[in-house]
Amino acid sequence: MNHPVLSALLPVVLLIAAGVLAGRAGWVRAEGSKELSNLVLMVLMPALMFRTMSRVQAGAFDLRPVAMYLFAAILLFALMLAWQGLNRRGIVLALTVTFSNTVAVGISLVGLAYGEDGLVILFALISVHALVLLTLATLLLELAAAREGALAMAGAGQALRTALLAVRNGILHPVPLPIIGGLLFAQTGWLMPEVLDRLLQLLSAAFGPLALLLVGVSLAHVPVLAQLKVALALSLLKNLAFPALTGAVCWAMGLSGLPLAVMVVAASLPVGANVFLLSQRYSVAQDLVATSMALSTVLAPVTITVVMALASGLA
Repeated sequence: MNHPVLSALLPVVLLIAAGVLAGRAGWVRAEGSKELSNLVLMVLMPALMFRTMSRVQAGAFDLRPVAMYLFAAILLFALMLAWQGLNRRGIVLALTVTFSNTVAVGISLVGLAYGEDGLVILFALISVHALVLLTLATLLLELAAAREGALAMAGAGQALRTALLAVRNGILHPVPLPIIGGLLFAQTGWLMPEVLDRLLQLLSAAFGPLALLLVGVSLAHVPVLAQLKVALALSLLKNLAFPALTGAVCWAMGLSGLPLAVMVVAASLPVGANVFLLSQRYSVAQDLVATSMALSTVLAPVTITVVMALASGLA
């Protein structure tokens, strides 16, 4: 039980399983799950994002490995869009195969496997991971939704107004707004009042467990076998193809040692819960994302172990 991979992943698996049990027992109905998901997205996740970014000082981290990681992520994101199309489903699936659970799983795993030096590298990634990938996905989802609405209503003038509204909604959104706000606050050098910091800490701590429970509740109402084939493909892309691409990009750009190992392992982490929350918000591929997230987490003890072994050889 002291194995770093199992120690990091077992609580995630058990939380999802507890959510499945709650859903099957009828303790949380499907409509209740949607309302709780809104609570997580609108209250808990912004608190986590703001508090995390409020501690990030510009220039405090070496962002070169992070830039390589994000280059690989955006490259795979673009390839998924080319395959699935620039629509809400394609965007959510592209995020599924590129967005890692860097906080709930990554921090404990990297801490146990690589120590404090590894955590410093991971924290550099966490500081911009959500900012780049979630903001990109949110803007594209808003634009896709706007385009669908404009096509339904027809008319160039209406399409332009809808597109401008989509850009505004993509910025004034519970994902990018607290990230940007927290980052700006960090640069002021001000100290956050202790009471406010404690409140944000409590809300942040509730995010991970509740989001994972909601994934399980959603799975309780999903015909998992019907989604299994596509979910397995997405999980393998996330757990194996993405770290392979990340390793190739980092190696080609001259990265080596511990930074290379941490970036590759971060890419191999299972799908983050934020993807499921966005799929619910935009009412697209919810069953498939929930199944993919659970499956990538179940497969992770094997896939991460393989990736860590290969990464140590590269490093």
